[in-house]
Amino acid sequence: MIRNLTFGIALIGIFTIAALISFLWTPYDVTVLDISNKLKPPNSENWFGTDHFGRDIFSMIMVGARTSIAVAIVAVVIGMGFGVPLGLAAASRQGSLLDEIISRGNDLIFAFPSLLIAIMITAVFGPSALNAIIAIGIFNIPVFARLTRGAALSLWTRDYVLSARVAGKGPARISIEHILPNVMNLLIVQGTIQFSLGILAEASLSYVGLGVQPPTPSWGRMLAESQTLISIAPHMALFPGLAIVLTVLGLNLAGDGLRDLFDPRLRKVR
Repeated sequence: MIRNLTFGIALIGIFTIAALISFLWTPYDVTVLDISNKLKPPNSENWFGTDHFGRDIFSMIMVGARTSIAVAIVAVVIGMGFGVPLGLAAASRQGSLLDEIISRGNDLIFAFPSLLIAIMITAVFGPSALNAIIAIGIFNIPVFARLTRGAALSLWTRDYVLSARVAGKGPARISIEHILPNVMNLLIVQGTIQFSLGILAEASLSYVGLGVQPPTPSWGRMLAESQTLISIAPHMALFPGLAIVLTVLGLNLAGDGLRDLFDPRLRKVR
């Protein structure tokens, strides 16, 4: 448990530090093209080699880290910001018209994957990082709404909630003061999972040209640009691919460790 959590946080920390440093410094300017230096393998000057435009891949990985992390964080915040209140409201009015509307709305959004939502948004507003955030965030809303509703329903029958109702507290106040603190552990764990899925979703959208646009580097677009050159410059695909894998692995390990930490039953088993 602690080992997974520690290793996961360490991996996340490496890429977070790289992203923060990239705001102030990178080994090379990622917007400068140097065709004479293109497709160089890893060496002492370019640790991860260069791409087909002569840009330093290590510097692009650093800048791409802040892009992926920023998109995923904002998308998770959107999902939690809208999904948690909706889930609490639905649980407090179980069986009502409000509960039915929220539940069916969640089903409707789940019917459209984030990539399809992004395509629809892009068709109207054009491809951009903002539209990628909106698409991933919209897909996160029903995830948190369903989780919150399911966890909250089991709490509404507890004695302390019944006591709060007898004391005259309304559904909204009970949800905030008694229900939300007791489901926060689940939300934190789910947040780490959605964070990792957000990294993958951002990379997928950028891969098909619907995410972050040039000249801002993106791990997904780096993979897309490398696919026709993978036989002569495999390092172009290797390093952004490893960045995605290690970041998602770190988030999943951290989520697994947090789940075990918050659940005494799992902690005893392990």
